[in-house]
Amino acid sequence: MLTPAEATARVLATARPLLPETVALPHAAGRMLAETLTADRDFPPFNRVAMDGIAVAHAAWAGGQTAFDIQHAQYAGAPPRPLLSPGQAVEVMTGAVLPAGTDVVIRYEDILLADNRASIQIPPPEAPGVNIHHQAADRHAGDALLPAGTRLGPAELAVAATVGAAEMQVTRNARVAVVSTGDELVGIQETPLAHQIRRSNVYALQALFAQAGADVSLFHLSDSLDELRDGLAKILGAGFDAVVLSGAVSKGRADHLPGLLRELHVEEIFHEVQQRPGKPLWFGARANGPVVFGLPGNPVSTFITACRYVRPWLRAVQQPEGAPETVAAIEAPQPAMLTVDIQFKPQLTHFVPVRLTVDTDGRHLATPLRVGGSGDMMGLVGATAFLELPPEPAVFAAGSVWPAWAL
Repeated sequence: MLTPAEATARVLATARPLLPETVALPHAAGRMLAETLTADRDFPPFNRVAMDGIAVAHAAWAGGQTAFDIQHAQYAGAPPRPLLSPGQAVEVMTGAVLPAGTDVVIRYEDILLADNRASIQIPPPEAPGVNIHHQAADRHAGDALLPAGTRLGPAELAVAATVGAAEMQVTRNARVAVVSTGDELVGIQETPLAHQIRRSNVYALQALFAQAGADVSLFHLSDSLDELRDGLAKILGAGFDAVVLSGAVSKGRADHLPGLLRELHVEEIFHEVQQRPGKPLWFGARANGPVVFGLPGNPVSTFITACRYVRPWLRAVQQPEGAPETVAAIEAPQPAMLTVDIQFKPQLTHFVPVRLTVDTDGRHLATPLRVGGSGDMMGLVGATAFLELPPEPAVFAAGSVWPAWAL
């Protein structure tokens, strides 16, 4: 039986970056950039006024002149007009081009302005350049601004707009089919009979995968072998990048999926991992088709194995070639200290839902939540991570530090 680390390695070995696509800037939010965006001109592209006030020649001010007639006003967005006389000033607004012939800006707060004449109330600086955002101070034309692999948030989209990237190459969102199975499951708007429950796992998975950037479609199949076979065949051939199944992968009489998947030419890569919850995890791939994750059906098992194995695969295929950040770095667990003792006897890796807090020393503290087994979905409410505890020792002491995976 594989360890979680071995299972992860086999999952990620199937991950191939998806081909990029071109989208308009307003539709690129949250996507991963698949090209490098460069500066089409200097940042800023001119000597920019950084304060409302007046612009003068530093030499005149440093030479003892403190009162200046206003020659004209220079507004942001207006074509630049030079200072014609070094003994005069130009009234300037933030964002305007610094008038040629001036090299220092004095704030309104530091002058008295009356009858189109400004009297400076402060001594001159030792050198020019005060309150000026100089051309190319931030970036030069041709500089790389956003490398491939950058996730496009609000700040990044503003940079893209500034360089005129009306369209850009981004990685395609992974297309994922999430499939629930079982006659015991009914729709969320239906009233279940005494022996039934409403479908819930698929909505947790839909939200989780959407957060990872995937486009998710939901399906439900009954326990009928014919419906399972026909439904799976259609889903496997529908162009999805991944198919995620919830339930029916264990060894019960109604757990038909492993056999049906083999029948439908999905090669089994592994079945069962040395872990709890989630030991029956199944994983395979179809030639020229999707990878298939068969997650255990109990809610805690489903969600934790999706976080531990499916989400890293999604992140990997949505990373462009040459991206600076590896999936291992993106999905790396953080160390967290147990706040109480935990006892766990089976020789399995133990996943423990916890709530993470930070103490005054900046350490992450992990407080286990009360979970009544892998079927207790309420045990995940309030959980922010799960600890991954190794098969040994049997007792994990308060104060010990273990890897915590974000939920």
